[in-house]
Amino acid sequence: MTDVSRTKKAEKESWASAFSVYLRPRVLIVMLLGFSSGLPLALSGSTLAIWMAERGVNLGTIGLFALVGLPYTIKFLWAPLVDALNVPFLSRRLGRRRGWLVFTQLVLAAAILFLGTLDPVAAPFYVAFGALLVATASATQDIVIDAFRVESLDTSEQAAGMAAFVAAYRVGLLVAGAGVIAFVAWLEFMGGAKEYVWFWGYVLAAGFVGIGLIAALFATEPMDDRKASERPRGDAITRVLSTAFNAFREFLMRDAAILVLLFVVLFKFCDAFAGVLTGPFVLAIGFDKAAYAAIVKGVGLAASLLGGLAGGLIARALPLSTSLWIAAFLQMASNLVFVWQAWMGANHAALTATIVVENFTSAIGTVIFVAYLSALCGVRAHTATQFALLTALAAIGRTTLSSGGGFVAEATGWMIFFAITTLAAIPSLILLAWLQAQGHFKSLESK
Repeated sequence: MTDVSRTKKAEKESWASAFSVYLRPRVLIVMLLGFSSGLPLALSGSTLAIWMAERGVNLGTIGLFALVGLPYTIKFLWAPLVDALNVPFLSRRLGRRRGWLVFTQLVLAAAILFLGTLDPVAAPFYVAFGALLVATASATQDIVIDAFRVESLDTSEQAAGMAAFVAAYRVGLLVAGAGVIAFVAWLEFMGGAKEYVWFWGYVLAAGFVGIGLIAALFATEPMDDRKASERPRGDAITRVLSTAFNAFREFLMRDAAILVLLFVVLFKFCDAFAGVLTGPFVLAIGFDKAAYAAIVKGVGLAASLLGGLAGGLIARALPLSTSLWIAAFLQMASNLVFVWQAWMGANHAALTATIVVENFTSAIGTVIFVAYLSALCGVRAHTATQFALLTALAAIGRTTLSSGGGFVAEATGWMIFFAITTLAAIPSLILLAWLQAQGHFKSLESK
């Protein structure tokens, strides 16, 4: 066999080995859990906003519902409970991680069903409570899945597991968004009563939680290979306070730590400020639910997947600071495209172009931003805690800061609103320039 033949054979075996990792049972289980993780977000977010807009709830109230996403922001507060406590009966039968997985998924399915039984017009406070229950159960499930993924996968499987997880997460998001909305539109077309179709849409979504439940039941409990001396001592409260204190102290002792944290809060704000009202905007300018499901969710998913790939290539090829500048300007440009869409009105080709640009650029920004957050977690002993805290801060723009978007849109109109969301990126650009001038990125880029 010639050297060329040996090289070709080795390349084929390498590609086959790289592909085969995606077929390993542990990676497939993580993929199914990714679907379960992505499913609930839209049910208390964009899908709920469409339901409320269709029922005539005012934009101000819809915007305020962004606050029900707060559990995703503060989930680090109760994450240690998942490590410290067992679920009665389930943990004894299934193991600590799988017990928590099954418990959170059962609670999540019940919360989705409860939310589906409510009326956004007659009982807005109960709807808010139901959405908060869904978000809290979902955030807790994310805590458990993250721990299960890290502990279950071998080092050689981590990259493939995360790639499969993200792809399945997007599919779950699509099912809970476009899937549920399209199903509701079909029920209406078939003559279903308007007051009941959304209930059956949420029943369908609750049924899809079963995919994650099946994955948890067929999974293998991760092995706890810690020695007795390495296991945390003291009660749960003591361990939580000690971990949080040390993680905070290490981070806050860094140069310009407060401004770094402010930058983390603001970087994705302009994107989130516009995104929270995308659904009501599309309906308000004349599109129906079927068009929303097909274009915003369907086409948007494909654009997001391509954008994620592009973001990874940019982050790998360019310095971190340069990548952040590119992401920042792309996010601003995507908001300006919505100004054009507001002027164009109910034009399907224009909406397709707008959604492609928005989802593609947003995914690029997300990948690059997550790479930055990962680089900030430089001390291995505090990686999990610091990353949870940083992602919690990053979520403030999507929840708290963007909650007043509906009032702004009502007061200004759509074109001016999206122009304002574009200008909302300026504070983060100023901070980015200042941090770069201070040499903040040099040590991060060397890692």
